[in-house]
Amino acid sequence: MAGMARDAITVRMDAEKRAALDALARVTDRDRSYLINEAVDAYLTVHHWQIAHVEAGLRQADAGEFASEEEVNAAYARWR
Repeated sequence: MAGMARDAITVRMDAEKRAALDALARVTDRDRSYLINEAVDAYLTVHHWQIAHVEAGLRQADAGEFASEEEVNAAYARWR
């Protein structure tokens, strides 16, 4: 994040979450902003991954690329 412009924002959270965040900041020797940025980064990574995979699935469905009944049954059999 070095060199990136940084904007201040206000986030409202309940007192218990703030206390837990502050306790984690103390034991990890990080500040609250660092931990919040790490949490937002993790959230965005997961959701970008999910969106990309949903969009890929929709493109496959639109192209008529579906798993056969045998492929679906084989996949379920591996989970049993």
